[in-house]
Amino acid sequence: MVEWFSSLNLFAKMYWSTALVGSLIFIGVMIMAFIGGDADDIGDVDSDIDSDAGAGFQFITFKNLVGFFTIFGWSGIACIDAGLSKPFTLIISIVCGLLMMVIMAALFYFISKLSDSGTLNYNNAVNAIGEVYLTIGANRSSMGKVSVNVQGTVRELDALTDSFTELKSGTIIKVIDVTSNGILIVDQTRKPIEPLKLEN
Repeated sequence: MVEWFSSLNLFAKMYWSTALVGSLIFIGVMIMAFIGGDADDIGDVDSDIDSDAGAGFQFITFKNLVGFFTIFGWSGIACIDAGLSKPFTLIISIVCGLLMMVIMAALFYFISKLSDSGTLNYNNAVNAIGEVYLTIGANRSSMGKVSVNVQGTVRELDALTDSFTELKSGTIIKVIDVTSNGILIVDQTRKPIEPLKLEN
């Protein structure tokens, strides 16, 4: 192995070194990313490019740079084995590395979007109509639970009320506010006044 490496010229040594070191770090980064670790803590150089939705599309990160050098190295080795000239090898390997960065940035962006879409935003419950599940004490004296449809799913959430009467189980309520720690503030919905029926 040492003799084989020593027999390579400087250009090939550069690509083999980049590919091997990059691959080892890349494997470690991917393992950390998919078991919940944050590889960007090792050395993050983020440059956020805001999308139309306002979410950060991270292009220059530690993970993406590792992907760049890994593909840069291996694509360069492939070009050398194919007998391409040094300028073509450099151009192709750089382009392949940049494409890898774009792919990885898009991959982690969409993974983060999927994760965000499953996170409950309590503010989305405001104005929702639901039903008391566990009795709520009057004037915030005791916490109860309500069943409300939030983000397309019926959920049982903690709730308080400013009403002077307790809201018993089965009472139809409306969410009017949410506290900073995610507790719903609810009130009993008013029944519509039925029009008087005139007797003939």
